[in-house]
Amino acid sequence: MPAELRSTYHGQTLVLSLNHSDLRTAPDPAIYAAGIEVLNGAERNPDVRSVVIAGGEGLFKAGYDLQRLQVPCAQDTRAQEERIEALHNWIETICAHPRPVIAAVEGMAAGSGFAMVLACDLVVAARNARFAMPYSHLGLSPEGGASWSLARKLPQAMAAELLLCGDPLPAERLHALGLINRLAEPGNALSTALELAQTLNDRAPNALTSAKELLHEAPQHTLNAHLAREHQHFMRNLPHAQPQEGMTASPEQHQRRFQ
Repeated sequence: MPAELRSTYHGQTLVLSLNHSDLRTAPDPAIYAAGIEVLNGAERNPDVRSVVIAGGEGLFKAGYDLQRLQVPCAQDTRAQEERIEALHNWIETICAHPRPVIAAVEGMAAGSGFAMVLACDLVVAARNARFAMPYSHLGLSPEGGASWSLARKLPQAMAAELLLCGDPLPAERLHALGLINRLAEPGNALSTALELAQTLNDRAPNALTSAKELLHEAPQHTLNAHLAREHQHFMRNLPHAQPQEGMTASPEQHQRRFQ
């Protein structure tokens, strides 16, 4: 079954489902281009407050196409370059999206599929889900920003185990290490992710956008430089109607939904 990307809306949450049932193949670069187009459209739509990226049929996403990789590089260099470029554009688009992006993982997230999970802001995974960077088994190096993300999100020893050994790790272990935010019963990753998305949808969108930008920028800044960026964001958000409502609300009203 070829991979396909489906987009649906659950209230103010955009759900992108990558339906892909064959571990031996990876999506065509056109799938990544379609995802970029949908996310760019969502960025322009003020009614979209969060995004969930999910898999289909019990699988989040495989990460490599063995049939393509078996073609001698000299015969297929351009095709491989186009595939990697498309993947990396897709990863950058996920990271740069101003709305919170949640990964909902069932089954296996391998290779670039795992890289896609790492590009998301929050991760919900079924308890029996597994995550792998199997490139060392293939004599290849990682792609999709996986080494960059793992180095920032996990202790060095765990990042090294994933990248060097290449064997799958269970969701519960990665949850204990802080890489996964919520564990769900098998089959419930998407519904749990949608519950988390609704929590985010109730927050002020401008505040979440600023928080996401600051999180991404923090590793690049000295404390002094980052304090200046926080100052800029704070003053930028202060005139919004949402903080004015929030600061004048009673404690009982603090859980209400921001418009």
